[in-house]
Amino acid sequence: MRRGRPGALPRGTAERTLTSVGTSTRPGDETIGTERDERVQPGGRLKEAPLPREREASRLWHVTLSVSGEEAPLKEVRRALEQLAHDHPFLLTSRYANDHAEIRYWEEARDLHDAAAVALRLWGEHRSSAKLPPWEIVGLEVIDRETYHQRIAEGYGPPPASPVGVHPY
Repeated sequence: MRRGRPGALPRGTAERTLTSVGTSTRPGDETIGTERDERVQPGGRLKEAPLPREREASRLWHVTLSVSGEEAPLKEVRRALEQLAHDHPFLLTSRYANDHAEIRYWEEARDLHDAAAVALRLWGEHRSSAKLPPWEIVGLEVIDRETYHQRIAEGYGPPPASPVGVHPY
Protein backbone atom coordinates (compact mmCIF):
# COMPACT_ATOMS: atom_id res chain seq x y z
CA MET A 1 0.00 0.00 0.00
CA ARG A 2 1.35 3.40 -0.92
CA ARG A 3 0.59 6.31 1.33
CA GLY A 4 0.95 9.94 0.58
CA ARG A 5 -0.63 13.24 1.31
CA PRO A 6 -4.25 13.64 0.23
CA GLY A 7 -5.02 15.70 -2.81
CA ALA A 8 -2.94 15.81 -5.95
CA LEU A 9 -1.43 12.61 -7.24
CA PRO A 10 2.35 12.39 -7.49
CA ARG A 11 3.77 13.18 -10.89
CA GLY A 12 3.69 10.32 -13.36
CA THR A 13 1.06 8.40 -11.37
CA ALA A 14 -2.19 7.56 -13.10
CA GLU A 15 -3.90 6.22 -9.99
CA ARG A 16 -3.52 6.08 -6.23
CA THR A 17 -4.08 2.90 -4.19
CA LEU A 18 -5.60 2.88 -0.72
CA THR A 19 -6.41 -0.18 1.34
CA SER A 20 -8.91 -0.11 4.17
CA VAL A 21 -10.50 -2.70 6.40
CA GLY A 22 -14.26 -3.00 6.65
CA THR A 23 -15.51 -1.82 10.02
CA SER A 24 -19.07 -3.10 10.08
CA THR A 25 -19.86 -5.46 12.93
CA ARG A 26 -23.33 -6.46 11.77
CA PRO A 27 -23.74 -10.23 11.20
CA GLY A 28 -23.90 -11.08 7.53
CA ASP A 29 -22.26 -7.84 6.36
CA GLU A 30 -19.80 -8.67 3.59
CA THR A 31 -17.24 -6.15 4.83
CA ILE A 32 -16.46 -8.23 7.89
CA GLY A 33 -13.10 -9.90 7.41
CA THR A 34 -12.46 -8.38 3.98
CA GLU A 35 -10.23 -5.68 2.69
CA ARG A 36 -11.26 -3.32 -0.03
CA ASP A 37 -8.84 -2.31 -2.74
CA GLU A 38 -9.86 1.18 -3.70
CA ARG A 39 -8.28 2.73 -6.75
CA VAL A 40 -8.74 6.38 -7.53
CA GLN A 41 -8.83 6.60 -11.28
CA PRO A 42 -8.21 9.68 -13.44
CA GLY A 43 -11.22 11.95 -13.10
CA GLY A 44 -11.65 11.11 -9.41
CA ARG A 45 -13.80 8.00 -9.91
CA LEU A 46 -13.45 5.29 -7.26
CA LYS A 47 -13.30 1.64 -8.27
CA GLU A 48 -13.72 -0.95 -5.47
CA ALA A 49 -12.99 -4.64 -5.55
CA PRO A 50 -13.22 -6.78 -2.39
CA LEU A 51 -10.08 -8.73 -1.59
CA PRO A 52 -10.39 -11.81 0.64
CA ARG A 53 -8.55 -11.56 3.94
CA GLU A 54 -8.24 -14.34 6.44
CA ARG A 55 -9.16 -13.38 9.97
CA GLU A 56 -7.41 -15.52 12.53
CA ALA A 57 -9.59 -16.54 15.44
CA SER A 58 -8.23 -16.60 18.96
CA ARG A 59 -7.37 -19.98 20.40
CA LEU A 60 -6.78 -21.25 23.91
CA TRP A 61 -3.22 -22.08 24.92
CA HIS A 62 -2.14 -23.87 28.08
CA VAL A 63 0.84 -22.06 29.59
CA THR A 64 3.28 -23.38 32.17
CA LEU A 65 5.71 -20.73 33.39
CA SER A 66 8.62 -21.72 35.65
CA VAL A 67 10.55 -19.14 37.66
CA SER A 68 13.51 -19.49 39.97
CA GLY A 69 15.93 -17.42 42.02
CA GLU A 70 17.34 -16.71 45.45
CA GLU A 71 15.44 -18.03 48.43
CA ALA A 72 12.55 -15.98 49.77
CA PRO A 73 10.31 -16.56 52.80
CA LEU A 74 7.56 -19.04 51.94
CA LYS A 75 4.82 -16.81 53.39
CA GLU A 76 5.88 -13.94 51.10
CA VAL A 77 6.04 -16.21 48.05
CA ARG A 78 2.57 -17.56 48.78
CA ARG A 79 1.10 -14.09 49.34
CA ALA A 80 2.69 -12.80 46.13
CA LEU A 81 1.35 -15.71 44.07
CA GLU A 82 -2.10 -15.25 45.57
CA GLN A 83 -1.97 -11.59 44.59
CA LEU A 84 -0.86 -12.58 41.07
CA ALA A 85 -3.84 -14.97 40.87
CA HIS A 86 -6.10 -12.10 41.91
CA ASP A 87 -4.53 -9.74 39.33
CA HIS A 88 -4.54 -12.36 36.57
CA PRO A 89 -7.91 -14.11 36.94
CA PHE A 90 -7.18 -16.89 34.44
CA LEU A 91 -4.45 -18.33 36.64
CA LEU A 92 -5.28 -21.97 37.28
CA THR A 93 -2.72 -23.09 39.77
CA SER A 94 0.63 -22.18 41.21
CA ARG A 95 3.09 -24.41 42.99
CA TYR A 96 5.92 -22.88 44.92
CA ALA A 97 8.93 -23.43 47.13
CA ASN A 98 11.23 -20.87 48.69
CA ASP A 99 13.43 -20.65 45.56
CA HIS A 100 11.17 -21.55 42.61
CA ALA A 101 7.58 -21.62 41.41
CA GLU A 102 5.45 -22.93 38.58
CA ILE A 103 2.42 -21.08 37.28
CA ARG A 104 -0.16 -22.71 35.03
CA TYR A 105 -3.02 -21.00 33.25
CA TRP A 106 -4.98 -20.72 30.01
CA GLU A 107 -4.25 -17.84 27.66
CA GLU A 108 -6.41 -16.74 24.75
CA ALA A 109 -4.28 -15.64 21.82
CA ARG A 110 -4.17 -15.67 18.04
CA ASP A 111 -1.14 -17.97 17.85
CA LEU A 112 1.63 -19.53 19.90
CA HIS A 113 3.91 -16.52 19.43
CA ASP A 114 1.35 -14.18 20.98
CA ALA A 115 0.62 -16.55 23.88
CA ALA A 116 4.34 -16.99 24.59
CA ALA A 117 4.97 -13.23 24.43
CA VAL A 118 2.23 -12.59 27.00
CA ALA A 119 3.57 -15.38 29.22
CA LEU A 120 7.12 -14.04 29.08
CA ARG A 121 5.89 -10.61 30.20
CA LEU A 122 3.60 -11.89 32.98
CA TRP A 123 6.18 -12.20 35.78
CA GLY A 124 7.92 -8.90 35.06
CA GLU A 125 4.74 -6.88 34.59
CA HIS A 126 3.27 -8.08 37.89
CA ARG A 127 6.54 -8.10 39.85
CA SER A 128 5.91 -4.79 41.62
CA SER A 129 2.09 -4.86 41.88
CA ALA A 130 2.03 -8.40 43.35
CA LYS A 131 5.40 -7.98 45.12
CA LEU A 132 6.75 -11.10 43.42
CA PRO A 133 10.27 -12.28 44.26
CA PRO A 134 12.99 -11.02 41.88
CA TRP A 135 13.22 -14.40 40.21
CA GLU A 136 13.89 -15.04 36.55
CA ILE A 137 11.90 -17.12 34.11
CA VAL A 138 13.69 -20.44 33.66
CA GLY A 139 11.08 -22.37 31.68
CA LEU A 140 8.08 -21.87 29.46
CA GLU A 141 5.77 -24.36 27.82
CA VAL A 142 2.89 -23.23 25.62
CA ILE A 143 0.68 -25.88 24.04
CA ASP A 144 -2.66 -25.65 22.29
CA ARG A 145 -5.84 -26.94 23.87
CA GLU A 146 -6.03 -30.03 21.69
CA THR A 147 -2.48 -31.09 22.55
CA TYR A 148 -3.11 -30.49 26.25
CA HIS A 149 -6.20 -32.71 26.25
CA GLN A 150 -4.49 -35.35 24.12
CA ARG A 151 -1.60 -35.55 26.60
CA ILE A 152 -4.01 -35.87 29.53
CA ALA A 153 -5.99 -38.60 27.75
CA GLU A 154 -2.81 -40.54 26.96
CA GLY A 155 -1.60 -40.20 30.55
CA TYR A 156 1.72 -38.51 29.85
CA GLY A 157 0.83 -34.85 30.09
CA PRO A 158 1.08 -32.54 33.05
CA PRO A 159 -1.17 -33.53 35.92
CA PRO A 160 -4.55 -31.82 35.67
CA ALA A 161 -4.53 -28.34 37.18
CA SER A 162 -6.40 -29.26 40.29
CA PRO A 163 -6.78 -28.26 42.92
CA VAL A 164 -7.02 -24.77 41.58
CA GLY A 165 -5.11 -22.20 43.62
CA VAL A 166 -1.71 -21.60 45.16
CA HIS A 167 -0.03 -24.62 46.77
CA PRO A 168 3.42 -25.55 48.07
CA TYR A 169 5.35 -28.29 46.25
